[in-house]
Amino acid sequence: MAAGVKKLSKTFVWILMGLLMLGLAGFGATSLTGTVRTVAQVGDESVSVDEYFRELQREIRAVEAQTGQPMQISQAHDLGLDQLALSRLIALAALDNEVGQLGISIGDENLQREIVQIPAFQGVDGKFDREAYQFQLDQVGMSDSEFESDLRKESARTIVQGAVMSGVEMPRTLTEALSNYVLSRRSFTVATLSSDALETPVAEPTDEQVQAYYEEHTDRFTLPRTKKLTYAILSPEMLLDTVEVDEDSLRRLYDQRADQYHQPERRLVERLTYPSEAAATEALAQLEVGGADFEQLVRDRELELSDVDLGDVTREDLGDAADRVFAAKIDEVVGPLPSTFGPALFRINGMLAENNVTFEEAEPELREELAADRARRLIEAQAEDINDMLAGGATLEELANETEMELGQIDWTRQSDEGVAAYDGFREVALAVEEEDFPEIAFLEDGSIFALRLNEVLPERPEPLESARARVAGAWVQEEIAKALQNQANTVLTQLATDGDFSATGLPFRVENALTRTAFLDDVPADFMTQVFEMKPGELQVIPGADSAMIVRLDDELPPAETDEQRQMQDALAQQMNQALAQNIFDIYVRNARTRARPVLDQQALNAVRASY
Repeated sequence: MAAGVKKLSKTFVWILMGLLMLGLAGFGATSLTGTVRTVAQVGDESVSVDEYFRELQREIRAVEAQTGQPMQISQAHDLGLDQLALSRLIALAALDNEVGQLGISIGDENLQREIVQIPAFQGVDGKFDREAYQFQLDQVGMSDSEFESDLRKESARTIVQGAVMSGVEMPRTLTEALSNYVLSRRSFTVATLSSDALETPVAEPTDEQVQAYYEEHTDRFTLPRTKKLTYAILSPEMLLDTVEVDEDSLRRLYDQRADQYHQPERRLVERLTYPSEAAATEALAQLEVGGADFEQLVRDRELELSDVDLGDVTREDLGDAADRVFAAKIDEVVGPLPSTFGPALFRINGMLAENNVTFEEAEPELREELAADRARRLIEAQAEDINDMLAGGATLEELANETEMELGQIDWTRQSDEGVAAYDGFREVALAVEEEDFPEIAFLEDGSIFALRLNEVLPERPEPLESARARVAGAWVQEEIAKALQNQANTVLTQLATDGDFSATGLPFRVENALTRTAFLDDVPADFMTQVFEMKPGELQVIPGADSAMIVRLDDELPPAETDEQRQMQDALAQQMNQALAQNIFDIYVRNARTRARPVLDQQALNAVRASY
């Protein structure tokens, strides 16, 4: 019995500790004061205020970890996190109540064995450390009695869970049917009729045809919801000509980047080391007589090329091997030569000439960089004053007149990605702005500042034919091509129904044998195999494609191949279905236990926990 308990509960010990550590990370011990101690009574079990507080914290921290943003309790309530936390605790309490009525417990000896085996509670000698145990519990705000009680309950729940879920099997017939569905095969012949093979090419539409098609399909040519925005912007680029950069600053930056502007001659090198010079000499001899290439030598050393690649190196990097390596030609292997790790062969893959950039050559680049940096700082210094002007009632037009900001307008949609609309910062503000909002200063990624005003919102609406004409004409042509392909394919279909000879159609065709429904074929529509599997043997069908039509004949239905893949899939499906059925049965059991326990909530206590945030 003890062994069974140990096997069942160990996983849940780690789950429990992990959830506690995650939920209260950074918070230390947390509890609520007052006379209210429980938020719910579930049969003979209760859900304490502290348990609910910790579980709610865990839910909130999990969402914060995903979004990277702090969450207020009101937001958690809107997302239903408080109800989720409470529902989980009530389910656990209902299960504990059921366990208590069944009289199941793991006993003190098994509990002690579980606790002393948890690494977080062990000292440097690998043995249980009472101080480490107390420290870890203090970090999550629990007493040892609370933790041991929770662990005892969790282990008992695991025993009940194992009893309910063990031995559950889905009927084999279902798993066989599913695997047969996935692995069944089809053989078919398919001919391709492309738009180039049309007997009568589709002509360009007349104005009357374009107009008629536009009126019939106006819903296909709509403009998205559009915000007409006015904005004022001040970018570093706008201030570059007004920013002065002294030569001393330029020279200091040039000196700081000496490694970038003064690069000695370098070589792209691979180094293959050996335990002795004799071994390296023998390897080089194999290269010279053609017995192996450099790649084979690397594999013989049980290495990959990435393991021996030194990248670009200087003479200083190579030490005593520098002269021979730098004298060698590209693709030449030299050695044995000394290296930090012993005798080595060096292969030269490339040469990089010495590169010296004078101050005069680098000056324009350095000047632009320093000027842009100073411009960004100037803009940052002005941002607060400009924002004060807006707060005082100044319009964007007045900002453009009284500051260095420039005025602009844009018809913005979610698809806008040019000019100022390419910035994420502008996109976020444009997306959120409403007509009653007042302009505020915001920053862009390059250090620019801007403020915008929403003038008007245009709902989705038909695009005028004048601007949509090219797309309307293109859609008309595509539709007419599809009709022509279908008609010509139907003629071919009639011919095949009579003689069954694909070669007589004059169309390119191919025969595909024993393909499963998940097989991938080039140049066919996404649902091609799905349609093939819906056909009956001998049936002919036209399947529309992109600028083409597929004439398909199903030649044969084949069962799954008797392979290891089929057996493995059946076993995997059986295991998955068994687990799903067992979990569903256990969920039903827990819901039933909850119903019989008749939970009673204390709304005052729940409100107190939420208010504590």
